[in-house]
Amino acid sequence: MAKEFIQKMLDRFVPNPDVIKHHKSLQFLGDKLHDPNLWHLSRRSISMAFAVGLFCAWIPTPTQMAFAAMGAIYFRANLPISVVLVWITNPITMPPLFYFAYRVGLSFMNLESPSDNFKFSLEGMWSGLGDVWQPFLVGCLIMGITCSTAGYHGMRYFWAQQIHKKWEERKAKRSSKL
Repeated sequence: MAKEFIQKMLDRFVPNPDVIKHHKSLQFLGDKLHDPNLWHLSRRSISMAFAVGLFCAWIPTPTQMAFAAMGAIYFRANLPISVVLVWITNPITMPPLFYFAYRVGLSFMNLESPSDNFKFSLEGMWSGLGDVWQPFLVGCLIMGITCSTAGYHGMRYFWAQQIHKKWEERKAKRSSKL
């Protein structure tokens, strides 16, 4: 059930793997894009894709998708799912999620918020950047590791539950035939 749902979503929104494999600008990757694990839906490739994609979603750069693609290739995770998961931090969700990461970083580093002295202006933002970047990056790292680990184990658990459910359905079907 889960595999079929994910497959339908991928077929609907993700380009054909053959088109991606033979794209001119991706030829520098050589045969790495031909690894079947990058395109197949298996418990391992999907759980690794969740780990890679959710970790990269917390990288505060515009190159999150490239990092997710490189991570998927390196860890042999499902490439489309890794890249799509990065969009959890999209332009709408990014401000509250990154503010939360900043607050997590402040808490982890046992610092107080410098917001009391903050002036809401371009000059105030540039002057306050020195106080903000360390807790922000620490918070992003903590959230990336936390979400990555939770996504990996959550997908493995979800996959096992789906397999268990199918086994129970088969068992019930066999016993009803007797």
